[in-house]
Amino acid sequence: MPLVTSTEMFKKAYDGGYAIGAFNVNNMEIVQGITEACREEHAPVILQVSKGARAYANHTYLVKLVEAAVAECPEIPVVLHLDHGPDFETCKSCIDGGFTSVMIDASSKPFAENIEITRKVVEYAHDHGVVVEAELGTLAGVEDEVKVSAEDSSYTHPEEVEEFVSKTGCDSLAIAIGTSHGAYKFTAAQCTRNEKGILVPPPLRFDVLEEVSKRLPGFPIVLHGSSSVPQNYVKMINEHGGKMPDAVGIPEEQLRKAATLSVCKINIDSDLRLAMTGTIRQFFDEHPDKFDPREYLKPARANIKELVRHKLVDVLGCAGKA
Repeated sequence: MPLVTSTEMFKKAYDGGYAIGAFNVNNMEIVQGITEACREEHAPVILQVSKGARAYANHTYLVKLVEAAVAECPEIPVVLHLDHGPDFETCKSCIDGGFTSVMIDASSKPFAENIEITRKVVEYAHDHGVVVEAELGTLAGVEDEVKVSAEDSSYTHPEEVEEFVSKTGCDSLAIAIGTSHGAYKFTAAQCTRNEKGILVPPPLRFDVLEEVSKRLPGFPIVLHGSSSVPQNYVKMINEHGGKMPDAVGIPEEQLRKAATLSVCKINIDSDLRLAMTGTIRQFFDEHPDKFDPREYLKPARANIKELVRHKLVDVLGCAGKA
């Protein structure tokens, strides 16, 4: 099966009450871990590449890695998506370079300018058979080159979504309902502590999501900044020389609830990085004499695979939906 767009994926997800996992990829082991889990769980998947990943690994290498994964896993549908495209030129480069989906993120611009930039990308993408994700509202946090302070973040205004989608022609819409980029999504002051002393972030604004869904019936919604920051990997990192105090993510039960509503795509990035980093830190702590990258990247890849499998089955609900 060649690379596909997300159109049919999202229609099935919306009707079926589940979400597609959108996992950021940077190297071979991450691509392998994600797609092997999806193949075994028979789950559709979106492999997404950020501007930072393209700068790190090179556009051509990343495209060829994804094409290799498609060849190895022909039974599952795979989308190659640009995450947080900052401008028309970046989106055009990815459209021309083999991507089947792009995101144009002009959410930091005034509403009218966001519409203008997004519409330009949509027109070019649709002419080339590529779908477009846009964004309204601004998430706080840091992810690659996306850096937004808590003061500059804002929830999506539901009263704007109909005009935005109508005037831009975008195929899906990322909204801000309280998720946040990165592993440090919330300060300790923003959270409460449960009976075990674990930080609990403020709940997502499901009222905003539900109002958006009423105004855009049947339209696929996207959540960014939705890593759960698994505490077992935070602990692993800290026990083996790392310093990640108070890293906290979005509770998985809230993401599962969102997936049963109109959210068809949930972005997961930091969780995979934590799994890889924690595994490698532990390996070197326990095997200080080792130096072969294959020896420490193999268990890192295995842990990414198991983490993705958990997300597919227990959080996204998309296992068996390919």
